[in-house]
Amino acid sequence: GNFERAGIAVFVAMLFDGLDGRVARLTSTESTFGKEYDSLADMVAFGLAPAIVSYQWGVERIAEYGKAWFRFGWLAAFFYAAAAAMRLARFNARAATQDKHYFEGLPSPSAAAVVAGFIWVSSGWREPGLPGLIIAFMVTLTAGILMVSRLAYPSFKGFDLTRPVRFVTLVLIVAALAVIAHDPGLTLLAVFGCFAAWAPLSWVWRHLI
Repeated sequence: GNFERAGIAVFVAMLFDGLDGRVARLTSTESTFGKEYDSLADMVAFGLAPAIVSYQWGVERIAEYGKAWFRFGWLAAFFYAAAAAMRLARFNARAATQDKHYFEGLPSPSAAAVVAGFIWVSSGWREPGLPGLIIAFMVTLTAGILMVSRLAYPSFKGFDLTRPVRFVTLVLIVAALAVIAHDPGLTLLAVFGCFAAWAPLSWVWRHLI
C-alpha cells in the first residue's frame, strides 16, 4: 500500500540496471550466466513490479464501477507484464545484429519509469474517480504497446563517459539534479514521459505531416 516507496524502488532498480554491466566490465566478471540473470532481474523490476503496483493501486478501486472496468484494469496490468517479457526476449534475440545506437520499441526500464512515475505522483490521490483510474490504466496499456512496437528509440550508447566534461555540462547536470530534488516524482515522470512520446510523435511527423 505504500505506492510512493514502490515508485522510488523502481527508479533505484533503474540506477543499478545502468551500473551492473559497467561494474562487470570493470571487474572482468562478465559471463553468460550474468547476462541471463540480468534479463530475469529486468523482468521482475521493470515488468512485474510496475504491473503489480498499477494493479494494487487501481484495480480494486476501479472494480467499484463494475465488472467491465475491473476486467479493463486487470487486462491493462497483465498486458504490460506480458509486453515487458516479449520486449526483453526480442532484445536478447536481436542483440547481436541490432543497431547499437537505437532500441526497437520502448526500453522496459523507461516503460517502468512512466508507470511507476505516474503511480508515484498519484500516490496522494486518494479519490481519483473513474476518469483518473482510466488514465492510470491507459498509461499502463500504452507503455506496454510502445514496448512491443517497432518504433526506434535512441540508446544513447554513443556517449563517451571517459572523456573530459565541460564546465557548462557540469552546471547543467547540477541544475537538473536540483530540479529533480524539488519534485522527483513529477520530474522523472515528465522526463520519461517525453522520451516515451518522442518516437510515436516523430513517426507521425515523418509520415503524416
